[in-house]
Amino acid sequence: MQDNHAPLEIVSPEAPEAALFTEAKAAVDRLCALYELSVTFLHDRFLDAMASGHPGVRLRAFYPEVRITTGTHAKVDSRLSFGHVAAPGTHAASITRPDLFRHYLEQQIGLLLENHQVAVQVGLSSTPMPVHFAVANYPDLAVPQEGAGRFILRDVFDVPDLSSTNDDIVNGVAKPAEDGAGPLAPFTAQRIDYSLARLAHYTATDPQHFQNHVLFTNYQFYVSEFEAYARQQLADPESGYTSFVSTGNVEITDPETAIPPSLKMPQMPTYHLKRKDGSGITLVNIGVGPSNAKTATDHIAVLRPHAWLMVGHCAGLRSSQSLGDFVLAHAYLREDKVLDDDLPVWVPIPALAEIQVALEQAVAEETQLDGYDLKRIMRTGTVASVDNRNWELRDQSGPVQRLSQSRAVALDMESATIAANGFRFRVPYGTLLCVSDKPLHGELKLPGMASDFYKTQVARHLMIGIRAMERLRGMPLERLHSRKLRSFEETAFL
Repeated sequence: MQDNHAPLEIVSPEAPEAALFTEAKAAVDRLCALYELSVTFLHDRFLDAMASGHPGVRLRAFYPEVRITTGTHAKVDSRLSFGHVAAPGTHAASITRPDLFRHYLEQQIGLLLENHQVAVQVGLSSTPMPVHFAVANYPDLAVPQEGAGRFILRDVFDVPDLSSTNDDIVNGVAKPAEDGAGPLAPFTAQRIDYSLARLAHYTATDPQHFQNHVLFTNYQFYVSEFEAYARQQLADPESGYTSFVSTGNVEITDPETAIPPSLKMPQMPTYHLKRKDGSGITLVNIGVGPSNAKTATDHIAVLRPHAWLMVGHCAGLRSSQSLGDFVLAHAYLREDKVLDDDLPVWVPIPALAEIQVALEQAVAEETQLDGYDLKRIMRTGTVASVDNRNWELRDQSGPVQRLSQSRAVALDMESATIAANGFRFRVPYGTLLCVSDKPLHGELKLPGMASDFYKTQVARHLMIGIRAMERLRGMPLERLHSRKLRSFEETAFL
């Protein structure tokens, strides 16, 4: 009979000793091998336990890690905001899905090797890999909920641990590891695995389809426009786009291929216009509200996109605006509340020049207006984001006074959240909204109120976002990832 009080023997896979590498590709190859070793061990032992019952031992595998130890400060180009550790010492990052992040890891490790001229060490970390995340690599398997199996799962396998599944690093409150190592990357392996699982759930597309340039919208019309544009690009062999992915991971390469309708739409339907190097465009319909905006950006951030933009609808607050006018946000009045605990409202969210210029140039390109004439259809100013969709029904004296004092020109429910989370996660961000109503001036969002001008502008709006992303795609990473997004002591990895 098993002694329920005696600690179980821990059985782990045999792994090679940690090794030093001076070439990024070889380092990532070792990360892939170690990750596969741990995943295969947990997968095989999980199947055995499900078939045979409690194995009588505790089964544990570990995430791989990369670490670097430096004795001096790096001599790097002062314009570079990433690719080097902030101070001498040891810095480490646990790694998951190195197959998915291969390009990113080779790039970031390569910069470390170049800037510090010391080898990086690759081995197993001290962070156990939860069986849930290991099994997630096998679509035909699922971990039973607690109590549904023949034994208590956590008695045999490691399960997700909130102590290493958090945003302490990006929030600037992380403490050194027990061995004194500081963080090398903005997220831990468990935090990334958690988000990869959530992304598949909320968007109904797998993480590997996400591209480096992400558009968020709160209007379903843009989905149809995005698919139409994708089919045009797939018909052009010179476009550089290779496929289009719809919900349910339906992927097409032929522009004439029909996409079957989804039987059940996910909470945040997501679509991907892909390029071989991941530099395509992803569109996420986040729906309405700051909670959805935070949820989407919380999870997409672990993929380390190069930019995300909000292209949604808003309420125009000025009498001089017309339905269909554009608003380019250069500041945000944050009354969405969902990020107050992670990023206090006193923290300014700066406009990023590279994003602002790309958006303004895209508007000019699509509307054939520039300079002073562009002001006919576009305002640059403060966007207010609130957490109450029916804010118009409250006593107007307070809200209107605050909006006026802030010089706000538009109001929505998502833009400030997306911008603030971009700031928090060091992801370049921007906002271009289209005025869909003017509640302070008697123009409510009601059927039949849309003018021909408004309909024309809505059709242009998505294309402006796409054009802006295409401009950003040609920009060097060291220029796009602004130093304005980096704090005093940053992780070396983007």
